[in-house]
Amino acid sequence: MLSVYLSGEIHTDWREQITEGASDLPIRFEGPVTDHAASDDCGVAILGAEDNPFWHDHKGAKVNAIRTRMGIEQADVVVVRFGEKYKQWNAAFDAGYAAALGKSLIVLHAPEHRHALKEVDGAALAVAETPEQVVQILRYVLTGKLPA
Repeated sequence: MLSVYLSGEIHTDWREQITEGASDLPIRFEGPVTDHAASDDCGVAILGAEDNPFWHDHKGAKVNAIRTRMGIEQADVVVVRFGEKYKQWNAAFDAGYAAALGKSLIVLHAPEHRHALKEVDGAALAVAETPEQVVQILRYVLTGKLPA
């Protein structure tokens, strides 16, 4: 069973496209909490309220980092998606962490982000533009078969 961690933007259905496209493959998918409100508020919901927004975000980031670190460390492959709407600084951090751990890294982003992400792309073993390409890479890795 291949373990794949899906990191990055949470505003589109790219994760569902990959998991559905690879549903016939022996892959276990993991990822961050994609409920934006839950992710933002997990620290204060669990550890107590904060009046200062910095400490509110700090608590949430640290609690989320437990899940993220565990997921990346346990993964065979890490897929990091950079979306259109927001700058995903956390995605860049996740890609760097995965690369530092020697994980097989697939980066997913639109062509117009090539220049901005050239260093991240340089650390990746593959740079895809669509979720379907990620599925094809995973299928090839597991079966050795090219797309029809």
